[in-house]
Amino acid sequence: MNFILSSPSVEELVRLLRAWRFWVLGAIVGALLGTVIYYVALPPYRAQATVNVDFNLEQALSDATDRQQFYYLEREARKLEEIAWSDDLMATLSSEFAISVEELREKKLHLSQPADAGWHFYADDHNPQIAEGLASAWANAFVEKVQAEIAVGNANEFIKIEVTQSANLPKERRIPLANYLLSGSFGFLTLAIFVLLFTKPKTVSK
Repeated sequence: MNFILSSPSVEELVRLLRAWRFWVLGAIVGALLGTVIYYVALPPYRAQATVNVDFNLEQALSDATDRQQFYYLEREARKLEEIAWSDDLMATLSSEFAISVEELREKKLHLSQPADAGWHFYADDHNPQIAEGLASAWANAFVEKVQAEIAVGNANEFIKIEVTQSANLPKERRIPLANYLLSGSFGFLTLAIFVLLFTKPKTVSK
């Protein structure tokens, strides 16, 4: 127990550094394990649609202070974010793609940090075509809903919004293979360090 709790000595650290062959082998083994895990349980594809949101600060708050502009952007962005996740939009997508609203909100759909400029609408699915269609439909439905709210006076009239990317969307695995390779190598090496540091070397009797 005292050996485990004691700080490593200089000799132990030297022994650790000398085991470079073990580190190389460990990195390779860890990377191979990460690759196996990646292909055994492939992560879903992620598609991204983009909507440009312009809050038109110059027109809406021509003489406002920086603080007033900040609160204006925060308030209006929060309103639009609520529309993006509204029951109406989720119900429409749920009906079109036969996916429950709970699954859409908790697993399938992701919204980038809302701000002035591009909003990214992400959709995840193991079928890349479904991921693309879901992201595109969500972005287009969002724009239509916001424009309808502006038309009836329920949203700020100075907001300009348009879909800038909803066709031929980029589709990539949500987690790339490189992440699995790095995680496998790092995890194996970390485990190996603990094993070497906290395992007392055998003494050779003379």
